[in-house]
Amino acid sequence: MATNTKARLEVRQAKASDVRAIADLVRRAYDDLPPYTHGELRGQINNYPEGCFVAKLDGKLVGYCASMRLSKRVAFANHTWEEVTGNGFGSRHYPKGEWLYGYEMCVDPKVRGTRIGRRLYEERRALAERLDLTGIVFGGRMPGLARAMRRKTNRADTPEDYLDLVVDNKIHDPVLRFQLANGFEPKGILEGYLPEDKQSKTHAVRMVWRNPYIDKDQPRTHRLPRDVESVRIATCQLQARAVSGFDEFMKQIEYFVDVAADYEADFIVFPELFTLMLLSAEEEELTPLEAIETLSNYTPRIRKRLSEMALNFNINIIGGSHPTRMDDGDIHNVAYVCLRDGSIHAQEKIHPTPNEAYWWNIKGGDSIDAIPTDCGPIGVLICYDSEFPELARRLVDEGARIIFVPFCTDSRQGYLRVRYCAQARAIENQCYTVLSGNVGNLPNVANMDIQYAQSCILTPCDFPFARDGIAAEATENVETLTISDVNLADLSWARAEGTVQNLADRRFDLYRIEWDKRVGNVPTRVGEDHDSAASAPKGPHTPGGG
Repeated sequence: MATNTKARLEVRQAKASDVRAIADLVRRAYDDLPPYTHGELRGQINNYPEGCFVAKLDGKLVGYCASMRLSKRVAFANHTWEEVTGNGFGSRHYPKGEWLYGYEMCVDPKVRGTRIGRRLYEERRALAERLDLTGIVFGGRMPGLARAMRRKTNRADTPEDYLDLVVDNKIHDPVLRFQLANGFEPKGILEGYLPEDKQSKTHAVRMVWRNPYIDKDQPRTHRLPRDVESVRIATCQLQARAVSGFDEFMKQIEYFVDVAADYEADFIVFPELFTLMLLSAEEEELTPLEAIETLSNYTPRIRKRLSEMALNFNINIIGGSHPTRMDDGDIHNVAYVCLRDGSIHAQEKIHPTPNEAYWWNIKGGDSIDAIPTDCGPIGVLICYDSEFPELARRLVDEGARIIFVPFCTDSRQGYLRVRYCAQARAIENQCYTVLSGNVGNLPNVANMDIQYAQSCILTPCDFPFARDGIAAEATENVETLTISDVNLADLSWARAEGTVQNLADRRFDLYRIEWDKRVGNVPTRVGEDHDSAASAPKGPHTPGGG
């Protein structure tokens, strides 16, 4: 009797859940090149998921390729791999690009010979044909070049010599032969394409495949449709009030979650340090260090209750921020993002203000990453972090289209620092930024003596958006819930067809951000060092905030 068996090989579009397996694959495939960070791989998939494919054999991920759309001007200009990929994130994807640009292709060495690479190339070709793209282009490695330049016979004095010898079958290069066999034609040398590639002497061959179904004499015009990808956002401007204990505090939070859920919001965001209200339940005022320790003890209960609410009310909750003692003993200011699928993510504040560092001994985190949600990747910048443009750029490179900014400020000047910087982040990254702050005061609770806020939802400044770049804003210093729909498809349209195209027009040939991969995902330099003891104020509050 015949029996049915499961397919052993699966080739499909890459997903965020594949990131860890892809990173392991790349390390196995290229032991002579630096590995990807998980953030870079998230960016590649998030920025153009249609162009990223994986192959799985017997349940194990054995192949990966990444590609993006580019204009002919960018794809055929002289460039390096770092420039064209936006430092490895695939963030230069251009939705109207007429060429598909491949920038990663790797196969597990143990399964080479099973034509995994050919299958991945076929996926790319099918994508280009389906989208009526002009063709595919990429920089191909020449791993035999260094060896050939040392030979006495069939010696190659230049990369051009080596390419000619390979094309004439006088030298065998497994990578170039594979690409030639797959219908790609060499179109010149890209000098210094990948400095880490010592076998190729840093160079690459520009390889081109032209779509046979496209009339090459007929210019291609790709327009981006004005689609609708609606997301409803609620920002809670929260009144500081005395509570008798944890349950009463959570009842206040649940009220706003319930209301936002009734309006079918996808997200609700609470302010920075919104849990400081819990200190009002203490019998006497605590010192700053005692207060932080007391708050940190609530962490497990807060995470649990927020996660239960997200699940029960079917809404994603950005839990402001809450001081938490970490495993190494340091106190960090942490935003807990509780999603309606039951998962919990944590984003630490990277830059504590001088006052947070001095009075509460809060340390900065060392990782900033986009968070996957059912509405796409998002990011969180806690108050002062919004004033450092490198962090927002990192989140957008990873694919974030909404950045939530919980804040806590006591003066209009402090609030405007956060707001103006958040608006700048929205413009320069062509994304949405959502602010949520505390109002009112709580005597005898450190850092809640006075508050100033005008929570808002900010947009880029271009035709699809509100003329002043404000989707919605609350009345100043009044407890309220502000709700607005935003269209994520407008961001894609603006990035491709907007009056200005900040992301696409970055000069990667002149500047880039280097992230120190030895310590999480922290940038090599962000902000300045402060001598807190020399400049600290005389009380445990945060003038101006941040």
